[in-house]
Amino acid sequence: MAASVRSYRVPCRLLLSPRAGYGVSTSTSSVVQQQREVHYSVIPHGKGGRSSVSGIVATVFGATGFLGRYVVGRLGRIGSQVIIPYRCDPYDMMYLRPMGDLGQLLFMEWDTRDKDSIRRALECSNVVINLVGKEWETRNFTYEDVFVNIPRDIARLSREAGVEKLIHVSHLNADMRSPSKYLRNKAVGEKVVREEFPDAIIMKPAEMFGREDTFFNYYANMRWFWGVPFISMGKQTVKQPIYVVDVAKAIINAIKEPDAKGKTYALTGPNRYLLYDLVEYLYAVLHRTFLPYPLPRPLYHLIARFFEVSPFEPWTTRDKVDRFHITDMRFPDLPGLEDLGIAATPVEQKAIEVLRRHRTFRWLEAELEEAKPARPVTNM
Repeated sequence: MAASVRSYRVPCRLLLSPRAGYGVSTSTSSVVQQQREVHYSVIPHGKGGRSSVSGIVATVFGATGFLGRYVVGRLGRIGSQVIIPYRCDPYDMMYLRPMGDLGQLLFMEWDTRDKDSIRRALECSNVVINLVGKEWETRNFTYEDVFVNIPRDIARLSREAGVEKLIHVSHLNADMRSPSKYLRNKAVGEKVVREEFPDAIIMKPAEMFGREDTFFNYYANMRWFWGVPFISMGKQTVKQPIYVVDVAKAIINAIKEPDAKGKTYALTGPNRYLLYDLVEYLYAVLHRTFLPYPLPRPLYHLIARFFEVSPFEPWTTRDKVDRFHITDMRFPDLPGLEDLGIAATPVEQKAIEVLRRHRTFRWLEAELEEAKPARPVTNM
């Protein structure tokens, strides 16, 4: 009985499509063609949890990234079926497989420039989540490709396929006039997604922190600079970081919220900190000497340029330097975490999860209370 229920839950087009990785004999090609026209409506049932049926069939683009693993985990634990388009080596996404019930996470190869590939990934879904992002540009993919062209194609094809909800993740500081090319293209991406899919739900999180982040880990790994360099000593920059799990919860709650369509959510942590004070607190948690010093922007850019030309993944870039020294915007008129029923997690509660592995052996089990909390700012 359980097997029949689970086979019913598998979207027909992914189950029968040879290009999705399932072999189909030529003798059944006519049957395949007929079944590709069938859309199963998944009816929620069960007591809840990973072995129930939530009624959500979600395609998650960018599921192998930092935020993606938390979103897939949250979808899997409530009994959702998740289609995961991927471009990486199959072994690089093995950690996602246990996140859902047996057979409810479906993986398929994806070509970002092939619209048919995108169409196959979302044609059986009632929810599409776009988490595609990249910290730096490459020869093959610029920021415009990643944050504008790909989201435009996903939004257009989602609308044509009749997808009920499209969730697009942008950035809190996305702005056409930003000195950061990353943030400028994020702003254009919001605009084109809204044009192609007017009811899209746009999430604007601040810098996210978590075990695999590129924010707290970025400052914890500063060993090439013999200290921590800042522009203007970090005292002209205010940050309001948000815990990555809270962002994942917000996405799941937006799927369930019937009034979320067409809204833009500004997602931030509960407190605002001067960048200087925030990094000083991180080093206190690390039990490491905090040696800040000012570094002029042109010189900081010159040093970052050396990392950009490295044949390996760049640890930092000129654009990242600019982005981390931009004060987080305020959007009092936009809904936030509290409107989705989520209490924001403070930095002081979760920073130890990110930073413990960076401690030297003698401090591994030291108490967190020994670190003086960062002082929030309220007037900036």
